[in-house]
Amino acid sequence: MLSEATRRFSALPTTVKLLLILSAALLPIGAALVWVAGQSIREANQALRDRTHDDAAESVRSIEGLIARNALALRVAASGALAQGVADPCAGAMRSLAVSPAVAQQLAVQDAEGRQVCSTAAFAIPPGLPVLAPGKIGIRIADGERSLVVRVGVPGGVAATEIPQRELRSTALDQGGRIASLVLRDSERQLPIINPDEPPGQDLTRNISEWRLANGQLLARVGTPVASITTADRLVLLMPFLMWLVAALLTWVLVTRLLIRPLRQLQRSIARYEPGDAELALPRKLGPATEIQELRDAFQRAVTRVEESEQEMTGALEGQRRLVREVHHRVKNNLQVVASLINIHGRSAESPHARAAYGSISRRVGALSIVHRNHFAEMEENRGISLRPLISELAAELRATAPEEARGLRIDLDLEGANTTQDVAVSVAFLVTEIVEFAMLRTPEDPVEITLRRTSELTARLTLNSKVLNPDDDGDREKVQFERIISGLAKQLRSTLERKLGRYSVDLPVFPPREL
Repeated sequence: MLSEATRRFSALPTTVKLLLILSAALLPIGAALVWVAGQSIREANQALRDRTHDDAAESVRSIEGLIARNALALRVAASGALAQGVADPCAGAMRSLAVSPAVAQQLAVQDAEGRQVCSTAAFAIPPGLPVLAPGKIGIRIADGERSLVVRVGVPGGVAATEIPQRELRSTALDQGGRIASLVLRDSERQLPIINPDEPPGQDLTRNISEWRLANGQLLARVGTPVASITTADRLVLLMPFLMWLVAALLTWVLVTRLLIRPLRQLQRSIARYEPGDAELALPRKLGPATEIQELRDAFQRAVTRVEESEQEMTGALEGQRRLVREVHHRVKNNLQVVASLINIHGRSAESPHARAAYGSISRRVGALSIVHRNHFAEMEENRGISLRPLISELAAELRATAPEEARGLRIDLDLEGANTTQDVAVSVAFLVTEIVEFAMLRTPEDPVEITLRRTSELTARLTLNSKVLNPDDDGDREKVQFERIISGLAKQLRSTLERKLGRYSVDLPVFPPREL
């Protein structure tokens, strides 16, 4: 599995590999930074929520302290005024309230039966309220929902005062906290202290909390602004991924422009080059990467050196070919000179047996000379020695050098085209010479047929037909010597000589046929 993944990764383009490597290296770091940034923002938001909760609690405590201060001052002032038994207890209570700091200056007094005894200005206790026992405090919102009425039970009656909306607002905001909205509610009415419909501001949300006041007689609904996640916060969260994206894009562009594109231009120029062209033309502009330019120059120098070396090798090979051709040419000429000398000496021989020996030697030297001449021609094309012209020329040479009594020998040829090596050609020439000479000396009146047929792409069968050929005839010494010679030649061809009455055959290794 791992090797398969490695193989697939190796097959990817370089730009894709770099993108995957950068992703594997930077994405975990980016994810960790995003988590850390998110955790920091969550902790900051929690701290802001805790702070707004403290601000709301402080505002509520301030209002509750304002109510308690007014109730205490009212109880003290009203109790003293009623205890004196004067006709206008409100006047005495107001003198007491006047010296009390930060308390309301409105006052109304009821007797024990709930009848209003006195009041200041236009303030009056709302009708229908139950009489409070001494020490009890009653809180309710005024009918006009513009103030808060505080009633206190005292010996002999009930005293009441009014805390206006503006004083409640001032008290709530004096603590320095950020309060977006504040509403007081009793069982029937509500008193808006800070406008709840006012929007909290940009990138802020409102956190609503509820608080009980005055032993549960009032419910304070406080809204505090909480900073929400802004666009800048989102950018901070996305910054690691933006860094990864920018790094990937920059890597893709730089690698493509500085590496991949110049290398592809260099590759196309090299692919268009064919050996033997005048010059390898490589692009001069391959981008700003000096390494690619140095690679181009190095490749140009290498190709130039290879071409120079190839030209030197070609020249040396041509010289070697000419030398070998000259050697074969001289060998052929020398063999022909030797054959001519043998013929001259043979004609001057006194006995028929000597002349026959000279003729036999001359025919074999001539056969070898023909092989060298064909090998000399073969070197022009490098296709091996062609057997058809070789055997044809050899047959003509054998008829020309036949003794007088065999000059009428007919040699019929049926040959297909096939090429082979020099070693095989020498063995074939000697084999044909031995068999044809044996036939012309034994039965010159009978024709000899020589057939060459391809049996496969790499083999051909050479067949010689003559009545004199008889594998079972071992009656004389010359026949035994003949069979021994042609068997040895067949072994040199790495083949078995097939002997049948009137026909000897052998398989030859040949070159594949030339494609048209």
